[in-house]
Amino acid sequence: MRFFQNTNYDFVAARKVGYVVTAVLLLVALLSILIRGLQYGIDFKGGTEIQLRFTSAVEVSEVRRAMDFAGVKAEIKRFGADTEILVRTDVEMETTALEEAVMGGLKEILPDNPATIDRNDVIGPKIAEDMKAGAVYAILGSLLLILAYISIRFEFKFAVAAIFATFHDVVVVLGLFSLLYGLFPGLNLEIDQTIIAAFLTIVGYSLNDTVIVFDRVREFRKIFKGETLEEVINKSVNSTLSRTFMTSFTTMIVMVILYIFGGETTRPFAFAMILGIIIGTYSSIFVASPIVLEWVNRIEKAKS
Repeated sequence: MRFFQNTNYDFVAARKVGYVVTAVLLLVALLSILIRGLQYGIDFKGGTEIQLRFTSAVEVSEVRRAMDFAGVKAEIKRFGADTEILVRTDVEMETTALEEAVMGGLKEILPDNPATIDRNDVIGPKIAEDMKAGAVYAILGSLLLILAYISIRFEFKFAVAAIFATFHDVVVVLGLFSLLYGLFPGLNLEIDQTIIAAFLTIVGYSLNDTVIVFDRVREFRKIFKGETLEEVINKSVNSTLSRTFMTSFTTMIVMVILYIFGGETTRPFAFAMILGIIIGTYSSIFVASPIVLEWVNRIEKAKS
């Protein structure tokens, strides 16, 4: 069964609506980032990471209750087996005092399930800044490689359109993380290495959709030489719509399942991917191709 087969939607005619939607999304995202800011995990702001090993299986919610009792604001994750927990906190305390507070809370809330500290790592501000810079370089580097790749495979204007669409996707998802932070209990929207991995995945996912449309545009320009670029873009987007929908839909199912059943550790990654799939699918249709169209139209207008 195939959806959106043999469609003939006029996406080009709706591009001005797309411009407004894109402008609103970017404006809201950038304002939220500037006003509310981004909340960073200890990967990017420094802190302490304590690996605990319990005698028997333990629930994350129980450890969180123990940390609340001890007055230690922390991110709690399962780490490996059911008896292992990772506690990450940016509380400014001496290492010994922090360990005593953590163990005191555990003994009070979980007296029948003793724990030992397997590892205690401190991430200093300098290391955190280096990791933050590395994340920025990773995203910028991927965008530059995309620019070079698409310029070689297609044309420079296609590369610029793809870069803007991808940049749009990353900024909007970042803005939503800023805007929604603290609104959903149990959903940690801090920016850490896991979220950077999600952003890089979104970059690849969005690019894949965009390249498929561009490849069809290049193919149809050779086949339908007598038609305008607007008609060629419409044919291209419509011809790939079924594939785009099915790819996005099946990936979305996996991410929703991961979000619901994956636990607190994977939930932020799945949430970022869900947002990225929706926004990336939108941008491949209403952002990337219209930019190419406007570019060509302006060149032709300047020549005439």
